[in-house]
Amino acid sequence: MASGTLYTYPNSFRANKALIAAQYSGAAVTVASNFKLGETNTSAEFLKKFPNGKVPAFEGNDGFCLTESNAIAYYVSNPQLHGEDNKDAALIQQWINFSDNEVLPAACTWVFPCLGITQFNKQDTDRAKEQVKKILNVLNEHLLTKTFVVGERVTLADISLACNLQSLYEMVLDGEFRKPYQNVNRWFITVVNQPQVKKVLGEVNLCTKMAVFDAKKYQELHGAKGGAGDQKKKDKKQPQQQQQPKKSEPKPKPAAKDDEEEEEPKPKESKDPFATMPKGTMNLDEFKREYSNKDILKEAIPYFWENLDQEVYSIWICEYTESTKGKQGFMVANLVDGMFQRIEKLRKHAFGSMLVIKSGGKIGIKGLWFWRTQDLVFKLSPDWCVDYESYSWKKLDPASDETKDLVTKYFLQEGDFGGDILDEKIFK
Repeated sequence: MASGTLYTYPNSFRANKALIAAQYSGAAVTVASNFKLGETNTSAEFLKKFPNGKVPAFEGNDGFCLTESNAIAYYVSNPQLHGEDNKDAALIQQWINFSDNEVLPAACTWVFPCLGITQFNKQDTDRAKEQVKKILNVLNEHLLTKTFVVGERVTLADISLACNLQSLYEMVLDGEFRKPYQNVNRWFITVVNQPQVKKVLGEVNLCTKMAVFDAKKYQELHGAKGGAGDQKKKDKKQPQQQQQPKKSEPKPKPAAKDDEEEEEPKPKESKDPFATMPKGTMNLDEFKREYSNKDILKEAIPYFWENLDQEVYSIWICEYTESTKGKQGFMVANLVDGMFQRIEKLRKHAFGSMLVIKSGGKIGIKGLWFWRTQDLVFKLSPDWCVDYESYSWKKLDPASDETKDLVTKYFLQEGDFGGDILDEKIFK
C-alpha cells in the first residue's frame, strides 16, 4: 500500500483528489506541514525531486516521486477506484479527462473572478456559463439511470468530477441555475457526503446566491498603483515585500478562494426554518418511540390519530416520476437512501415511509410523509431541495377515509401498492 508525503498548499482541489483516494484505499498519505508555496517548491532540494516545481507533488516513503494530481490519485488509490474491468477502467479515464479538459477550464473562468483571483471578462464568463450548461446537460443525461459515473460504486471518475465541480456548486450554481440538472445534483451531493470524501472536503454547502465579480476583492489581492494599494505595501514587513515580485506569488490565492468558500455559507447555518413556526401540540418524538417500540397497528397508529395536530402538521403522498430504466432494485433503493441522507436535519420535524415497488417490469418509489408545516417542507431549505422535484406530491385530507387507509398501509408497509415491494425505508 502506498505511503508518503504530499506537498501542496491548503485546500487545493487538485490535491483533494489524491487525499480522497487515499481515504478509500487506506494509504498513509501525510500532507507536508512546513510547505510554503513559492519557497519550498523553488528550493534546490525540492526541484531535484520534482524538476517542474509544481504541486501537488508526492514523495513515497520508499523515495518514489510523482507529480500531476491524477497520477498521484491513481497511485495512492486501490483497485476498487480503478473499475471492475478494462472497459470500466477506460471509461473512468474518459471521465477524468472530461473533468480536466471540459469542466475545470470553465469552472476557473467563471469562479476565479468572483474570488478576485483573476480579472473579470464578460465575454469569457458568458462563454464559461454556456460551457457549464453543456457539461451539466451531458452529465445529467448520463446519470439518468446511474448512481455513480462508472459502475455501482465511487471511482476515480466521481472523485475527479466532484473536486472540479465543487467550486461551481459552492459559488455560482444557485438553486435556479442548477434546477434543470437534478440527476447531477443528486449525484454530486451523494458523492460529497460519502464519509471518505467528507473527511477531506468537510461540509460542502450548495450556493444560495450566485457570486459575482468583486472589484474590491480583486484590488486587495493584487494591489493597486498609488493610494491605498501602495500604503498597504508600506505597512507590510520586509520579507513579504521581497516575495511580491516573484511569479509564483499569485499561486497561494486558491487558499484565499477556499477561505471565501468556507465563510460564504455561514449565514445558512444560523437559520432554523422552523424557528418562527408554531410547534403544535403533537410530540413527534413520542410518536416515533411508539412506532419503533410498540405494536404499529394497535398502538402507534391510534396514537398518531389521537395526537396529530392537523392545524400544524400535514400529510402527503409521493411517487417518483423520473425514469428508472436499467436500474436494479438496490439501485433504486439507493436513491431513497441518498434522499434521506441529504435531508438528515429534517428528521426532528418529519416522518416518512418509502417503498421501492416493482410493477410490470418497472421499478418505482412511492411514499407517505407527514411534517410540521402545511406546505411542501423541502422548500424551506436549499439543502433539502435536491430530490423532491423528482417526485410528484399530493397533500391529503386528514379527515378522509382514504387518508386513514393510506396511513395504515404505509405505516405497516403492507397492503396493495400496485406491485411487489422490493424494499422498505422509514425516515424517523
